[in-house]
Amino acid sequence: MGAEANGSSSSLNFLIYGRTGWIGGILGKLCEAQGIPYTYGSGRLEDRRSLISDLDSVEPSHVFNAAGVTGRPNVDWCESHKVETVRTNVVGTLNLADVCRERGLVLINYATGCIFEYDSGHPLGSGLGFKEEDIPNFTGSFYSKTKAMVEELLKNYENVCTLRVRMPISSDLSNPRNFITKITRYEKVVDIPNSMTILDELLPISLEMAKRNLTGIWNFTNPGVVSHNEILEMYREFIDPSFTWKNFTLEEQAKVIVAPRSNNELDATKLKTEFPEMLSIKEALVKFVFEPNKKTEIKD
Repeated sequence: MGAEANGSSSSLNFLIYGRTGWIGGILGKLCEAQGIPYTYGSGRLEDRRSLISDLDSVEPSHVFNAAGVTGRPNVDWCESHKVETVRTNVVGTLNLADVCRERGLVLINYATGCIFEYDSGHPLGSGLGFKEEDIPNFTGSFYSKTKAMVEELLKNYENVCTLRVRMPISSDLSNPRNFITKITRYEKVVDIPNSMTILDELLPISLEMAKRNLTGIWNFTNPGVVSHNEILEMYREFIDPSFTWKNFTLEEQAKVIVAPRSNNELDATKLKTEFPEMLSIKEALVKFVFEPNKKTEIKD
């Protein structure tokens, strides 16, 4: 399943959950590129015995959890599938954290930063982001509610590294999970600055975090914020000069979605201090997403 070990990574052996997911798939490719042995877990997160069986057979150095229920086509699914959402996002994640702790293994858990919303202490446009120790204040969707619950419980597990991912973006503009791909296909979009995660830059950082055995909660977003319109303006500039879009208000959006959506800025100082080379969100969008996808005219 994984790549052969090389000299520098011979002590590493990663067990990854979420083989069929977007992040899980990228993690496997990153391991191959770095020569890190890896295996995708075959057990179900809610089945403790199957997780123990995976750990027995793989004997990993680190475990990564990129499995979970986000809903298809979006988080509104979770509103009508609450038991299924709890089973995976709460029971399953806790199961995995617990069996890892019993063996002294660090668990890198890809969580969400969609558990906050702008408030009087963190107003939109203020540059004041929510920090790792702040208490989640957004419970508008059942998905976010379960994620906040499990984050709070995981604070008791000293072996867990919780990464708060937000509105993930990658250079693969054909992927329907990509935030850019989503908003280019919407009939109308809101225009609100948000913290976001550029996977091409941050997922390699998450492998490095495992190597450093970092734990605790981390705001896993590029520093700063970017709005929907700013992203679509870049899309028009780099990808499709004829692209157009329409905006609508949060009030208008509320009429076409089941659950409210989270909008916030996360303070990425902690991650930036550990990884000073990390780019700001707008710089990362250009370098990792738009430049590689730039449509250039072919000259004779």
